[in-house]
Formats: sequence, C-alpha cells, structure tokens
Amino acid sequence: MKIVILLFQSLTLLACSGSDPIATPKEGNGNTAATMETPAGASSGPARGHYEGVFSNGMKETYLSFDVSKDGKEVRNLTFKGWWYCDRRLTQERGIGPKKGFAISANKVDGVVSEPENGGASAVRFELHGTFSGNKASGTFRMNINGLGCDTYVLNWTANRK
Repeated sequence: MKIVILLFQSLTLLACSGSDPIATPKEGNGNTAATMETPAGASSGPARGHYEGVFSNGMKETYLSFDVSKDGKEVRNLTFKGWWYCDRRLTQERGIGPKKGFAISANKVDGVVSEPENGGASAVRFELHGTFSGNKASGTFRMNINGLGCDTYVLNWTANRK
C-alpha cells in the first residue's frame, strides 16, 4: 500500500513540477513545436493504391482486385477473376467488374452496382462490403445475374495493398 501511495505522490509531483520527462521538440524561437502523431491502430483512411485479394470460401484460383482512389473515397476497377456457377455449371471468368465505383466512408465500403443500370434480370449485379485498416481490407463480395442463374454467392475476401 505504501508503494502505491509513494508512486502516486511521485507522479503527482512530476505532473505539477512543469518538467517534462519526455523531450518536446522546440522551434528555433524556443516555442514548443507542434507535432502530429498517429496512435497505433488509427488510420486517416484507406491507403491509396492497388489491392489484390483472395476468397476464403470460394473456389481455388478465384481472386479479386481493386484500386482505392487518390482521395481515398472510392473503390474503382473492381475485378473478379475465377470460378462461379452459371446455369448450374461451373464457369470461369477471366476478369469481370463494374465500370462504376463504390463509395468509401469511415473506412468502409458498402454498395451494390448493377450494369447496365436498368438491365433488369440480365444485369450483372456486384455487391461489395468491406472495412479498410491501413494497407489491408476485408469483407464480402457477391456477383450475380438473376435471369441467367449465375451467382458467386456470398464470398469472404481479404486483400492487401500492392
């Protein structure tokens, strides 16, 4: 108990003494320089650039890739490469994705893009959900064409910035 009290008193004296045990950067005029540090695990947004990822519950040799815009506010060039079911048959796509992008807000992407937009049952529907953390992202993806019976079903993905 005495050790705790002594430790508390020492910390109180140190805090009140005005002396900083950690060196604080100073400007040339003696004023304290403003420094900006990012706490561990904090992020100002998704890292801009190209991401490549895999699915944990999909077919082998099935991948996705995308780009995060320079301003960090949009996923662009989403591309699915691999296997999916179309009319109850396993079919390989060599690269398909929407022309439109998906908005990023608060380090998250949540959206659906159908192309053509008013294509009805023959439109390709892309659904993307995910969370960004620095140079990594993870979430779910689904692509389907209702009128043709084509569907990837919901796939779990993880991607890294390259």
